[in-house]
Amino acid sequence: MAAGKSQRDASSFWWDKAGWQACMLSPLAAIYGSVAKKRMINTEPPQIDLPVLCIGNFTVGGAGKTPTCIAFAEAAKAEGFKPGIVSRGYGGSFKGVHLVDPARDTAKLTGDEPLLLARHAMVAVCANRLNAAQLLEQQGCDFIIMDDGFQSARLFYDYALVVIDAARGIGNGRIIPAGPLRAPLPAQMQQASALLRITPNHLKGHDASENVIRMAARGNKPFFDARLVSVAEQPAEGKGFLAFAGIGNPQKFYSSVTELGGEVVISRSFGDHYSYKPEDIRKLLAEAREANLILATTAKDYVRLREIQSSVEGDWLREIAIFDVRLDFGREKILQRIIKTTRQNFLERSLEI
Repeated sequence: MAAGKSQRDASSFWWDKAGWQACMLSPLAAIYGSVAKKRMINTEPPQIDLPVLCIGNFTVGGAGKTPTCIAFAEAAKAEGFKPGIVSRGYGGSFKGVHLVDPARDTAKLTGDEPLLLARHAMVAVCANRLNAAQLLEQQGCDFIIMDDGFQSARLFYDYALVVIDAARGIGNGRIIPAGPLRAPLPAQMQQASALLRITPNHLKGHDASENVIRMAARGNKPFFDARLVSVAEQPAEGKGFLAFAGIGNPQKFYSSVTELGGEVVISRSFGDHYSYKPEDIRKLLAEAREANLILATTAKDYVRLREIQSSVEGDWLREIAIFDVRLDFGREKILQRIIKTTRQNFLERSLEI
């Protein structure tokens, strides 16, 4: 049973075969899709004099953009670049442009994802992505990674890598609010440079992204593969957990605990980017202790939990097992190839100005 209202609870029909809910919402979806398509196709986004790699996805919800951005930030540094990450700062309260300081900032100010990303590269948050990119340029960054913003037309990108979750694909294939698509799929596919299919290690059998990958192949769009690998700060094998999360796809987290040999005895799902309250933690601690279970959550949730550490009695934060994910691209130098192509596209764009 969920504690709080998760995204899955609010729109669970999005990820199943289209039913009566999707049909009833189709007129609204048609309007939303028309507006989104016009914005994507007809808007001329502002440019910055730096290479810009956009990491986006076709749908709402967690597809794996954050670990993808981290992987590219680390790869760009290894290639000699000083990468900077542009983020919308979803879930944060900051209204202007802001350079994230992971030592001082809070998730309430910047959002949780920018704090995670700032461990790997300089991050600027702003609703106006151009302003964020310009701030990073002023800080000496020479390669911009745009976290999301694929459909927004707020900043020109030289390469758009669209992430797709092999476990969920594009759900029922309908547009918001009838389904999870952010815009009509053909329009999105037209704007994409390539697709990255992320397959969780625990996934067995059906690949929900298969139809989209075939569509990309018909449109001569390259696609790449990566495995989503779970990691934990301490061994999980043979242990029982009360796992809780406030992320876009909490089931992915619960599966990662199982993947590492743990047992999710109880799960509690909160809304995406949920701001935890002291009473939430007290209830979770009491429930875990009563059932003799270990509390477990994600690295993304952890940055939000730190903000209320002093509001709950005891050294409770140390009792929580933290799980994270990373991408494994195998032996192929996919990251390096995409970074190189992004820079080449930028150089060609510069010659046209």
